[in-house]
Amino acid sequence: MPIFVFSSVIPAPVEKVFAFHESPDALERLTPPWQPAEVLFKDAGLQVGARVELLVPFGPFKARWYARHTHYEKNRLFVDVQDSGPFKRWVHRHEFEAIDHSTTRLTDRIDFSLPGGPLIDFFGGWFARIQLRRMFAYRHKATRLLI
Repeated sequence: MPIFVFSSVIPAPVEKVFAFHESPDALERLTPPWQPAEVLFKDAGLQVGARVELLVPFGPFKARWYARHTHYEKNRLFVDVQDSGPFKRWVHRHEFEAIDHSTTRLTDRIDFSLPGGPLIDFFGGWFARIQLRRMFAYRHKATRLLI
């Protein structure tokens, strides 16, 4: 299965970076303008069991994306898993590591699989990684600017 990892250093304490991700409008503020996901429903917070429903562009179509949070450790990580949506599999770990008292390493680690089987993963995985790199570069830059 394809794996994607994007990591960067944020010049802010881990508590502040994590709190930003917990803010009620964080998802909307981190969504790139070229990939306008519409939030249809979301539970408050990132704790285990919290759910979100999105309408996301997927090629020329829009797809509903249902995800739920499966792990939560304050100031360390949270994990969301796609229950149904455009991917065959999607497990997204958001990791926060304090480098020192004023610097955080933010890492997004995604284990995903495209619909259509191993051949599609092999040939389409590289394209998906390019799109993910662009999206997470935007998200990490937005995090730096907004906190």
